[in-house]
Amino acid sequence: MRALVINCSPVRNGATALIAQTCQRALEERYEVRGVCISDYSFEFCRGCRSCHQTGECVMEDGVQELMRDMEGAQVIVAVSPSYWADIPGQFKAFIDRCTPWSNTHEPHARLSSWKRGYVIALRTGPSMRECERIIGTVEHFYGHLEIASCGGLGLCSVEFREDAEKRLGEVEEFCRGI
Repeated sequence: MRALVINCSPVRNGATALIAQTCQRALEERYEVRGVCISDYSFEFCRGCRSCHQTGECVMEDGVQELMRDMEGAQVIVAVSPSYWADIPGQFKAFIDRCTPWSNTHEPHARLSSWKRGYVIALRTGPSMRECERIIGTVEHFYGHLEIASCGGLGLCSVEFREDAEKRLGEVEEFCRGI
């Protein structure tokens, strides 16, 4: 089976990247794993044209389709997201907006294959779990519209720098054992 770990932060070497890499290594014991960063893909913002509501396809061809192919190739998807102003980073939100062709809120719509499982690891710099819960909820909402089963989330508070993340890697490994 294949797993896809998405670093939802545009930063390729920060705390979120370290957590995503740790997740990848933990999953490699049981899965063929591909790790990606949202910054690996170049794509435009949604134009709001709603053409996809009639066709199930986006009028733009760019990195969104590439990342969706990566998601299609995986049975397990893990989104690792930091908090940017109490929610997911704008780059990841822009990607989600562009996934409307795959959203089950209209017909016709494109579909990912069935039986995918989705997980979320959220981190934030402050001490309150509330922001992590919001991030987990945002990603689970996205998964739901793509008909990916939401199977678990992990919130990590007080993580700003890689040094902070290093202290939490055991929790990440433990969470990944359940995937």
